[in-house]
Formats: sequence, C-alpha cells, structure tokens
Amino acid sequence: PILDKHGRVVAVLAGRPRSSDWDSLVKEGAEKIDRAREELSFTRKQTEHSRGDFPAISVGVAYGGGRTEPGNVRQSSAAALTVLTSLLAMHIFQSLSGFANCIFKAYALRTYTYYADCLGKIYSWKPELRRHFKTSVFGTCTVNFGPRTVSRRHRDGANLSFGWCAITALGNFNPNKGGHLILWDLGLVIRFPPGSTILIPSALITHSNIPVQKGETRYSFVQYSAAGLFRWVYNGFKTDAEWESTSTPGERAQREQERSRRWEDGVRMFSNWSECTP
Repeated sequence: PILDKHGRVVAVLAGRPRSSDWDSLVKEGAEKIDRAREELSFTRKQTEHSRGDFPAISVGVAYGGGRTEPGNVRQSSAAALTVLTSLLAMHIFQSLSGFANCIFKAYALRTYTYYADCLGKIYSWKPELRRHFKTSVFGTCTVNFGPRTVSRRHRDGANLSFGWCAITALGNFNPNKGGHLILWDLGLVIRFPPGSTILIPSALITHSNIPVQKGETRYSFVQYSAAGLFRWVYNGFKTDAEWESTSTPGERAQREQERSRRWEDGVRMFSNWSECTP
C-alpha cells in the first residue's frame, strides 16, 4: 500500500496472484492481445485520444459521452465484439478481474461496497446489459493494444473523483529498463513488471508510464467505472435534467447540501492502514 500523511491507503501495488502458471498465462494473454490487434479495425476515436498514441478499446457498461442512459459500450462491428468477447473470456482476464476485485475489497472496503451497490442497481434496472466479468464491481474495462503502450501524463476525469481503477501491465519487456508507472503528485516512479497490477484513484492522481525499449511490447488492461453510472443511480435512474425537472424545492435544497460535502464523504471512504491489518 501507498499511504498519505494521515495513514490512508491511496494506492496499492498489488503485484500478482500466487499461481505457479501465472507467467505462462500472462504470456498467452499478451499473445492473444497481439492477435486481436491484427483482427480489429480501429476507429479514429480509438486511436486518437488524450492518453497516448496507441489503439484502445473499452468494453462494458458506461454512461456519458452523449448517451441518454447507461448501456453497453458500442463496438465498431459485430465482428469486433466477437473478438473482444473472446479475449475477455480467457482465463487470464477472468483471473485479473477477480484478483483486482479482491485487492480493491481488501484495501478500500467502503469504496468497493459503494461500487458494488451502484453496479448491482444498474444491472437490476436493466438486466439485459452484458456482463463480461460476473463478480466484478467495475463497470468497464479498456484494453490498450500497444504494441508499445506509452500513456501520457493525465488524470481520468470521467471516472469517479474519489474512485479507483486497476491497471495491469502485459507484454514482453524488461521492467528494469522501461514500463515504469509514474505517480506525479506523489513523486513516485514505480517498477511495473508484466503481469502485475496496481490500483490507484485515477481521477485524482496524475499518472503516466515510461516507454519500453525498442523491439519490446507493452499492453495494458484497465478496469474502472465511469462517474456517470453513480450519477444515474443517485438520480433515481434519471439524467440530471430529468431529476431537476421532477424534484421538489426541498429535494433540490437537500441535494445542494449533499453536493457541498460530497468530496469529504468520498475521502472518508478511503481506508486507514490500521483497518487493513490484523
């Protein structure tokens, strides 16, 4: 864990599952991403984005970007959806989903519970939504297809401000010479080997990664939830405009009070290190 001056857990260097075949699974996952990259046709939006010069495709349930309600992220074609579904069904990605959820629950229980409650209500509201990871509390994942993924310095402003995301590095590269994660606000440069996972509040902490060497490959797998999902549930399954148009003056006054303390409420969800140790 990485702690702030108050002893709160603000990031977790989770490492990797204790599995004797993990290296072979990681290798297989990277090879599958590489093959999928050749099978997919990327749109301009998927290749031209603020995080870096590499193709990235999101899969899962999201809300925002012009959507009128939460729904499955649209893919460019049925063939693309088939390729992505096959990729995420692999044992390595199902394992990474389970691993990230276990770490999230262990080190940020209150935030984890908040995520689980939100996503559970989303799926109850609309059961036909696809769910690629049955037990995940993260609504969406993104596969960064590289082949040499270098993320620019950024924050993920569309994610929940006090929320978390899980980042897993994949590929074939020397972690002593490249691929390090930089947490700019914390002044940290972190060795980040293939097959390892790190959890951070990605809308809060500015982050990027160092390039890998020529001839090496680096991909990444990121799990998160868009802030819009929480807003939709908070509004009683309505847009902000719909809620405003149907709410009473008393309800709007109460909402303003809640907004004024939302950041403090979010910070209180962070676990203290003493809560995570026996």
